Amino acid sequence: MDKKIFMTAKDVADLLGISIGHAYKLIRQMNAELKNSGFIVVAGKVPTSYFKKKCYGFLN
Repeated sequence: MDKKIFMTAKDVADLLGISIGHAYKLIRQMNAELKNSGFIVVAGKVPTSYFKKKCYGFLN
């Protein structure tokens, strides 16, 4: 499996060029949005597709 379903804080930090602490803050924010929409969330990780949608405005 070459594509990751979830991104970790390190993945987010590396991709955006931010600190890991700030990446965790963004992940918490995105997970709160997902949870409020009724999705199951994994602490400290965010679905890759949702991350791309929120940061870049598109999927894939």
